[in-house]
Amino acid sequence: MENNSNFIKTIIEQDLASGKHTEIITRFPPEPNGFLHIGHARAIVTDFELAKTFGGYTNLRFDDTNPVKEDDIYVQSMIEDIKWLGYEPKNIFFASDYFDEMYERAIILIKKGLAYVDHSTAEEMAKDRGNINTPGKPSKYRNRTVEENLELFHQMKEGKFKEGECVLRAKIDMASPNMNMRDPAIYRISFAEHHRTGKNWCIYPMYDYAHPLEDAIEGITHSLCSLEFEDHRPLYDWFIKETEMPNIPRQIEFGRLNIENTIMSKRFLRELVETNKVIGWDDPRMPTLSGLRRRGFTPEAVKNFILSTGLSKVNSTAGYDMVEAAVRDDLAEKAKRVMAVIDPLKVTITNYEEDKVELIEVDYLQGHPEMGTRKIPFSRHLYIEKDDFVVTKPNNKYKRLSVGDEVRLFHAYFIKANDVVFDKDGEVIEVLATYDVNTRSGSGFNERKPNGTIHFVEATTANKATFNFFGPMIEGDDDMDLLDRFNDDSWEVKKGYVEHALLTTQPLDKFQFMRNGYFCTDKESKDDDLIFNETVPLKSSYK
Repeated sequence: MENNSNFIKTIIEQDLASGKHTEIITRFPPEPNGFLHIGHARAIVTDFELAKTFGGYTNLRFDDTNPVKEDDIYVQSMIEDIKWLGYEPKNIFFASDYFDEMYERAIILIKKGLAYVDHSTAEEMAKDRGNINTPGKPSKYRNRTVEENLELFHQMKEGKFKEGECVLRAKIDMASPNMNMRDPAIYRISFAEHHRTGKNWCIYPMYDYAHPLEDAIEGITHSLCSLEFEDHRPLYDWFIKETEMPNIPRQIEFGRLNIENTIMSKRFLRELVETNKVIGWDDPRMPTLSGLRRRGFTPEAVKNFILSTGLSKVNSTAGYDMVEAAVRDDLAEKAKRVMAVIDPLKVTITNYEEDKVELIEVDYLQGHPEMGTRKIPFSRHLYIEKDDFVVTKPNNKYKRLSVGDEVRLFHAYFIKANDVVFDKDGEVIEVLATYDVNTRSGSGFNERKPNGTIHFVEATTANKATFNFFGPMIEGDDDMDLLDRFNDDSWEVKKGYVEHALLTTQPLDKFQFMRNGYFCTDKESKDDDLIFNETVPLKSSYK
């Protein structure tokens, strides 16, 4: 992995040096029951970068063994997200590709006396498992004969039993200190229609059984997974051995990456979508990769963030400011610099001709001629930010516009505020100013020092725009219900103007609105209804 040495890399180097493997094959195995989020990015980056480092390859495999929750829409979104991150799996497989072989391998276990059909209720099985301090109690069905189990398992497959009426269990050790080894279920019954196999099957393999077999079938050399599967590794190895798989993958666990104030649970994110708390899986507040993409994150920024956190054997938590910094660093060299006025205040240049509009040509980003140039209009009628004006200068540290003071307008002229127009409530609604024709940017004028530099938008050519700002989606105490912690004020909408050059902006175009922050054109934006999402502010907003 680029700029990142880690313990898994060391293991792979040793396996290659010993001759155990000549080619490294990894896999990213999501369940298609939701959209991928930034937490998944650690696994994606780890799998693909490690394989690439050693000249190997990575499979994308959809772990579609639970038809109740899975859907093709999630499959397609995951393929798109992985491609967006810049990775191309060598193969795209599905667990359902292997249903026939998994069934036959279960028959092997039954014939070896290592699996049995259990008609106990879920409550009985839970009670009989015991706990970490108490050994489990063998099921009364544990000693069924091989012939009886083969017949019952065949009847399960043929749909002769109801959902929940029975399961196929591995026969391992009900007294094992590792709870995962206490006769785990291998197959359960479900009559839900599968997104790929339809109604061909009514029994489905459990994750702990399916996953090692999938790895072995594909010849995966290093099966990388998060830390919570460490206790499942003995079971992983047991299934590989006892189903007599010819290829033996090695499971290696690494720590999860959590981000402060960010919930990364597909179940909870799905709940937000289904309860209409958010506008969809790609809501710009969501930590999903599609939400981050819509907000304006770049794949390079996500990868750089992941790589900067390293890889360890323990779970870790990063501050959201680290995420923002990675995005800001990447956009600094990619985003066009343009001007937007988000909270507009009208300015009239009283000594400028009424119907004249001049065009000032400037680079989109200085030092990057490949980005091209644009023409900035300037006229008698302008907009500036309300925050950039006060009637009376409060102190000498104030470096913006006030009556009697002079500022430079970016790329344009010095202007001096001379008077203001108030509305009936005493609010300033217009600034009356004059400009100095000799001070145009680039003229070399330096006879006097302005009281700061502010941005503007020419009023007659400006495009109306909507600006979306996003705060933390989740607030409150950790012991509260997650839905109750949802921040209803996490999306703020403002109306303003952007300069004329942005009229033809396309969805996902990225900009630095000078002095305001980094923004991205929303996918719903149209020529007559421009919409921009704040990606990150210019400085850390993390509290």
